[in-house]
Amino acid sequence: MNKNILIVDDDEDLSFIISEMLESYGYQVSCAESGTKAFEILSEHPFHLILLDINLPETTGFELLKELRRVSNVPVIFASARTSETDRITGFDIGGDDYLPKPYSMQELLSRVNALMRRVYGLSQEEKIITFGDIEVNITSRTVTKSGQVVSLSLREFDLLAFLCQNKNTAVPKEKIISEVWGAFSLVEPSTLTVHIRWLREKLEEEPAKPKYIKTVYKVGYLLEEKE
Repeated sequence: MNKNILIVDDDEDLSFIISEMLESYGYQVSCAESGTKAFEILSEHPFHLILLDINLPETTGFELLKELRRVSNVPVIFASARTSETDRITGFDIGGDDYLPKPYSMQELLSRVNALMRRVYGLSQEEKIITFGDIEVNITSRTVTKSGQVVSLSLREFDLLAFLCQNKNTAVPKEKIISEVWGAFSLVEPSTLTVHIRWLREKLEEEPAKPKYIKTVYKVGYLLEEKE
């Protein structure tokens, strides 16, 4: 599973150092020096974790997180020189998951990131495989088989299927699917999701027009169903 982290900090030198360290431990890292750039990146890519400074050009980390929490539950660690009790409480109250005061060591930052990743995603070296019917989805290796035969999916099709698998037997709203698969501030239209769902059905369902697994939930979104 790709583990994507976004660093939002106007200290570009610090962001570079953190990126180098996190990438050496297998994370994929993007950086934004302002709230505007962060929104732009978040509209294009989903992330597993955000490292967020409070003092940013044009806005604050608090304001950015408030907007983010309208559409996404992506884990956020505040990393800031602002260390007052009021700031820490505000950070947690608006949806932050951790608060790391500057200056901090790279080892402490790595430990916080690893711990939050484990807590939220249960990431480990073990393969994570989800099955339904004769279909097997290997989340770790990003492969799909149907009756033992490999099914070729695009990157986005796989991300969509994996998200539905991880929420199996749960009706997921269209807005949440788009946020998690395309990015929190994505401008993707619901019709794009509809098309990708159709493509998945054509590749995985015996009768795409009468899907057995990938169900539409009226006025809500979609559901990957596997009856006991």
